Amino acid sequence: MSTLTLRSFYTLCNHLFRAISQTKVGLQNPQAFLLFSPFNRFTSPGKKFVSCPAKKAIQCRHSPGNIAMPKKDKTGKNKPKTPEIPPSPVSRDKNGLISIAVHAKPGSKQNAVTDVSTEAVGVAIAAPPSDGEANAELIRFLSKVLEVKKSEVSLDRGSKSREKIVKISGALSPEEVLERLRKEAASN
Repeated sequence: MSTLTLRSFYTLCNHLFRAISQTKVGLQNPQAFLLFSPFNRFTSPGKKFVSCPAKKAIQCRHSPGNIAMPKKDKTGKNKPKTPEIPPSPVSRDKNGLISIAVHAKPGSKQNAVTDVSTEAVGVAIAAPPSDGEANAELIRFLSKVLEVKKSEVSLDRGSKSREKIVKISGALSPEEVLERLRKEAASN
């Protein structure tokens, strides 16, 4: 077994530092490692030797295995912003059907569109929320308001919830549907 001299200890530390600095994690403060060496000479991939005076070791930016930091992606800063489509409870799905987010209020005195917000269309339904009566009344009422056949309106999601998704398969655009719903909400 050989003894470890001071110079071989610093050489070992140098190799260890280069191995650590080439990993993704690296050292938190690579300049502090330069304080360990009284020789202050480390090999660098680009240069044969890099010399740092012992007094200025902290300010020295040369470290073994100096790897450039990845540059930040600046493409998002100068990219022109696309106009955002305002959120709407009415949209067209991937199958071409019109989806309406409905907040149902069963057990009301009469059927009415109470409000049209960005999240959902509030619909009061004059039917109790039992045995699917409110769902059937909702489909009947929406077909009357949107002036489409009852067979073109179907309940997609939320058969036992107040938050429902209704699909329209008629030849209407989402803008027309939203306009008719707002018109009905304004008349009440």
